Amino acid sequence: QVQLVESGGGLAQAGGSLRLACAASGRTFSIYHMGWFRQAPGKEREFVAAIRWSGGGIYYADSVKGRFTISRDTAKNTVYLQLNSLEPEDTAVYYCNAKSREFQAEYEYWGQGTQVTVSS
Repeated sequence: QVQLVESGGGLAQAGGSLRLACAASGRTFSIYHMGWFRQAPGKEREFVAAIRWSGGGIYYADSVKGRFTISRDTAKNTVYLQLNSLEPEDTAVYYCNAKSREFQAEYEYWGQGTQVTVSS
């Protein structure tokens, strides 16, 4: 099992910045991929950004490319999402996601979510 705890959400003005963090615990050695998704009211959950835990791959949704930056600290088992140039359309609950693999079985985990609200 892997547990994920997000932090860092809050209220920001348009054009402002926030930094989200997601700390993983438990069987973290099995994690190979972590990322962020978001869900706005009345909308489906959508992909935001992801990073390969061992390095070598970073991915962004087109809507956040150039504004958001994902990074990781493997020593702390933590993934970060730096949100810059925020827009009201970025308002959503942001969820951390982790994928792990053990004995050829794949697992997926979600955090509880952290609210990001951007005012115009």
